[in-house]
Amino acid sequence: MDAPAFTFRPIGTVRSPYLKRMDAPHQATVVAGTESGVPAEATLELDPALPETVLRDLEGFERLWLIFVFHASEGWVPLVQPPRGPRGKRGVLATRSPHRPNAIGLSCVELVAVEGHTLHLRGVDLLDGTPVLDVKPYVPYADAFPGARAGWIDAVDAATGAHSAPGPKKSSRPATS
Repeated sequence: MDAPAFTFRPIGTVRSPYLKRMDAPHQATVVAGTESGVPAEATLELDPALPETVLRDLEGFERLWLIFVFHASEGWVPLVQPPRGPRGKRGVLATRSPHRPNAIGLSCVELVAVEGHTLHLRGVDLLDGTPVLDVKPYVPYADAFPGARAGWIDAVDAATGAHSAPGPKKSSRPATS
């Protein structure tokens, strides 16, 4: 039986300092190796067709989940090489690779301010121009599971330190003097 197809329209677009994948951190909270070494500031510009009332009551939240499209992804493969841990391929669904059967991503970012149709954000790992499908508030009692197991990543954390991740390999921006 064929699965139904779904069509989504972005509700907004991220404007970030990251122009290419190699510029962005692998995870929003790991910024070592980025050009600035600090969490990036960005904006999410909502579609002007949406009423501003969709943002009502959002200002009290510290963090947001962004559900987005890996718009620069060029297809997917079933096995990928993660940037952390021992060399060897892993099933794509056991990783956070952007090369997925459906190029959909999830990122938890800090909400700095709400201004009209614009959300000011910090700690993004999204490329400039990333289409956002939805925004949901981060709710600690429902979204945080500090003692949860993390599969093969637990062994990597034990060997290299929790939350370690490589930064970008090199900047694609010209060096400034």
